[in-house]
Amino acid sequence: MVYQTRLTADAQAFHERMFPGYESDFLRTDPEFIERFDNFAFDEVVDAVQLDEVTRYLGWLATLLGCQGIDEYRAIAPAALRNGITPVQLKEIVYQAVAYLGIGRVFPFLKATNEILEAAGVELPLEPQAGTTPDLDSRLAGGERAQVDIFGEGMRGYKDKGNPDYPKINEWLVGNCFGDWYTRGGLDLKQRELVTFCVIVAQGGADAQARGHAAGNLSVGNSRGLLIRVIESNLPFIGYPRTLNALAALDAVSGSQAQEQS
Repeated sequence: MVYQTRLTADAQAFHERMFPGYESDFLRTDPEFIERFDNFAFDEVVDAVQLDEVTRYLGWLATLLGCQGIDEYRAIAPAALRNGITPVQLKEIVYQAVAYLGIGRVFPFLKATNEILEAAGVELPLEPQAGTTPDLDSRLAGGERAQVDIFGEGMRGYKDKGNPDYPKINEWLVGNCFGDWYTRGGLDLKQRELVTFCVIVAQGGADAQARGHAAGNLSVGNSRGLLIRVIESNLPFIGYPRTLNALAALDAVSGSQAQEQS
């Protein structure tokens, strides 16, 4: 049977900005699904959630990494490059995710990113972005600066505050998680914390870390209002349970009735 898909003008216009000239085969095989999904994700949500394009795509790409949505990432990443995300930013989102997902889950996204960039005519490798040297002292010093900048003075000396049964974990958190990745260029500290929060909440099962990085976002200047909008924007990609968990993490550190300038 022939089904006349009723896509809104705004959904069609947003889809065209992401995928110029492309028509999904799902319009043929799953027209009712595409009608409801596209009208919701690319009209209703986009219209209700006011974000600049870079922030919107930062959230979407980090969320797709977190939920392991590799096929959708392959579709969205080229659209992100057409709508304000730079090649360096795209790479840095992927690199930033490694400390929170592990290389086992990020490896397919790194390969996909390289394929997408080269298909777009981008020469690899990109310009260096490292903010520390491979020397451990440099990485520890840079990592401590990043931790203090995000979480406050209580993080100073964090590498020596670990459980004596596993003392290396805190050192690695400072030198690797923060010293290797948070000190890089391409994304500023506010963007890195936003990416980290989206990666964590999208993967699920890391409630303490979600609360910690919700607080970190607020500390570096990402307002509660902004975080709510990003969480809402990401909903079509991760569904309601993880969206509600993300909001609960934010409420736990900022208060559900908080009033602030967003």
